[in-house]
Amino acid sequence: MIMKIKKKKPLQFLLTIALVFTVFLGYAAIAPQPPQPLSPNAPGPGLVPIDGGVLLLAAAGIAYGIRKTIQKD
Repeated sequence: MIMKIKKKKPLQFLLTIALVFTVFLGYAAIAPQPPQPLSPNAPGPGLVPIDGGVLLLAAAGIAYGIRKTIQKD
């Protein structure tokens, strides 16, 4: 009975490898989506829009610095 189990291990291994390759080849065969055209108001390549979030972050940093300065005195 031990010999039967040992003979099944290589078969299970080969079937598992075949299944994994089949799944990966199925995903590799899917064509990627074409890039979407940019809207006229979108920034150009390499440009990053800076909005109110940066101003809030700077204000929070200044307020934190002032608070720490006052607490040291």
